[in-house]
Amino acid sequence: MPTQASPTQPGAIWQQAAWPTLAFDAASLAPDLDLARLAQGKLLGLLDAIGLGQAQALRQELWVQEALATAAIEGQQLNLASVRSSVAHRLGLADAPGHDRDVEGLVLVMQDAVDNCQTPLNLDRLCRWQAALFPGGTSGITRIVVGRLRDHADAMQIVSGPMGRELVHYAAPHSSQVADEIDKFLTWFEASRPRVGAVPSLHGIVRAAVAHLWFESIHPFEDGNGRLGRAVVDMALAQDMLAQDLSATLAQMRVFGMARQMLKTRSAYYDALNLVQRKPLLLSDGSAIDVTSWVQWFVHAFTQGCVSSQAVVRQAVDKSAFRVKAAACDLNARQHKILGRLLEAGNTELGGGFLGGMTTDKYAKITGASKATASRDLTDLAAKGLLRVEGVGKATRYAVTVPGWLQPVVSEAQP
Repeated sequence: MPTQASPTQPGAIWQQAAWPTLAFDAASLAPDLDLARLAQGKLLGLLDAIGLGQAQALRQELWVQEALATAAIEGQQLNLASVRSSVAHRLGLADAPGHDRDVEGLVLVMQDAVDNCQTPLNLDRLCRWQAALFPGGTSGITRIVVGRLRDHADAMQIVSGPMGRELVHYAAPHSSQVADEIDKFLTWFEASRPRVGAVPSLHGIVRAAVAHLWFESIHPFEDGNGRLGRAVVDMALAQDMLAQDLSATLAQMRVFGMARQMLKTRSAYYDALNLVQRKPLLLSDGSAIDVTSWVQWFVHAFTQGCVSSQAVVRQAVDKSAFRVKAAACDLNARQHKILGRLLEAGNTELGGGFLGGMTTDKYAKITGASKATASRDLTDLAAKGLLRVEGVGKATRYAVTVPGWLQPVVSEAQP
């Protein structure tokens, strides 16, 4: 493992003579990897403690969040209801999938990457993944090549900025090189796959980091490379979970929130990736490319993803306890509906919350009740300890009384 790197080398990462031999400083990463495993262990312990029923519901919510995040990183805003419908269908919780073909394709890719993580990843599978992302053969209104590796003569560049003033972040290998490059990647990915009872050749989290960097550096398709690269990460992490002899249910839960963490720190994510791709460092003997900085960023992101997921699990436990409390009260259908809406909105600290808090007017609009009935229902919920009240008069707002939850009660929002 490297202990010293040469100065920055000219050219992209794939233009180096040492490519695709990637190395990292194991000693410097060891403390970060220990912290990552600790955060992972705490998360898995929480999941194990909540029981299968809650774990299944949580799996659905985490999957939805990851699908929204991996699309949002590419600037694609998916319809939440469509994502939830498609995920529920894939989990066997609904009879029919959503009608959004783009959403359904992404969810199918995410499902296959994790549920079938022990099936070797080959070129045909990758091409089917990419085709699933673009069922109409277009990206936006632009026709693209789907279901096969890119073959256009133009350079594959990662750019941003307005037309005529584009900023080139990275130039990938020429299309004529892609088939050979992806073959080397897939051979390595299968050869390095961890197996139960065997000493892994590479730490599972490090392998996921290297796989993502390698795949994104090749950029084998005309579009969809980011989403596919994150699916490869999901697959690598699921393989790591199974190799630790953990249950398939946990391995399939997509619990580590890597896409959510990458979205949250999108600028840093791109910076860390581009730094290694555009300004690669070689070991002092020139035998390999030092990717320690990227792996370290990825490990930190993994750890933070686990911490964030711990909060999501705790929120699910909080919701369950609240529902048990509410079930013991004599509530009408309107009250159950409103409590469900507030619980679904979630905790502000986790990016949720019912903006503006619940008001008499919102209650009336959501349930179709009169304002007088809405006022009585809300007062009753507060008296039973299910809602807390803030403000007076027209400024009165209500929020669910889940211990530790914060909910905004200032900004107005449409119900």
